[in-house]
Amino acid sequence: MSRLRWVVALAGITAVAVPALAKEIGKGEGQLNIVAWPGYIERGDTDKSYDWVTDFEKKTSCKVNVKTASTSDEMVALMNEGGYDLVTASGDSSLRLVAGKRVQEIDTSLIPSWKTVDERLQNAPWHTVDGKHYGVPYQWGPNVLMYNSDVFKEAPKSWSVVFEPQNLPDGKPNKGRIQAYDGAIYLADAANYLMSKKPELGIKDPYELNEDQYKAVLELVRQQHALIQRYWHDANIQVDDFKNEGVVASGSWPFQVNLMRADKKPIASTVPEEGATGWADTTMMAADAANPNCAYMWLEHSIQPKVQGDVAAWFGSLPSVPAACKGNALLTDTGCATNGFDNFPKIKFWRTPVAKCTTQSACVPYYRWVTDYIAVIGGR
Repeated sequence: MSRLRWVVALAGITAVAVPALAKEIGKGEGQLNIVAWPGYIERGDTDKSYDWVTDFEKKTSCKVNVKTASTSDEMVALMNEGGYDLVTASGDSSLRLVAGKRVQEIDTSLIPSWKTVDERLQNAPWHTVDGKHYGVPYQWGPNVLMYNSDVFKEAPKSWSVVFEPQNLPDGKPNKGRIQAYDGAIYLADAANYLMSKKPELGIKDPYELNEDQYKAVLELVRQQHALIQRYWHDANIQVDDFKNEGVVASGSWPFQVNLMRADKKPIASTVPEEGATGWADTTMMAADAANPNCAYMWLEHSIQPKVQGDVAAWFGSLPSVPAACKGNALLTDTGCATNGFDNFPKIKFWRTPVAKCTTQSACVPYYRWVTDYIAVIGGR
């Protein structure tokens, strides 16, 4: 069954009842189970330089077990199934987890380094409800346009290279050589493109679409379907497609870009003139977490400058702790600037679309995005 079918309908966001907050962290339970994006929880298996798990395990005796998820809908599904303590949720899943009572309020007084978190993220609406925090900011960044620099001698100026049929700079059509993300939230990328391409639609926010705007977005991605080589969700498979299957352009994450550049492949990325969607990920604790003490220990560990800088260097993301931008050997003092730290105001961060919105009298809710995008991927 497609991961896109795993969704919790979101009718509205309200505060949820959670267990009373603890006054102190007790002894670790011996293990910690985390649902995370690929590349977010590393123990040096791929590159020994990138390991922020081993030291944590030695200090706390909490063995870290990681289940990677490729889409936000998969993360929601896994958290609904239970058995996990933490999840690195993006903004298009975090409020669904709060509304579905799958995560609990975080006591920031038990996290001494909370005060070091970027003030722009501390009270962000994708993890703060009625003044209560339901997670600790982890990393953030844009969804970039990744491209083959042998085909594009100059960075593409527009997302049109993946949305509109055309010949690319090498004189060959883009059909069969581009990809699109297989999560329904990708419709926001199409909406973001149309904000500039068709201003007459009046789109103010790519996550808040009325019926006419939504219809235009669906028309665009149905047109795009004929061009697609693969709808990707597995970062490693996308890397292989760029290396071996002739794919030359796609929306992607800096993680894939870094992997291929480290392998000396002709790959680069850009944020085109229309801007980009993006993600600000929050580590959230399951409402029924079996290992809350280890979880709180990890929440503190996760925002240490060394960990934050190492994650940003590995994933190509930005740290939620600004102090991590200096003095990290892996990220270097220019890494935050390179990864786009100053682009924060330009990024349209993932959010779950809801019917009751601010820029319209009514908007198309997320469950319809899911149903319709499944149809698009299926050629309907």
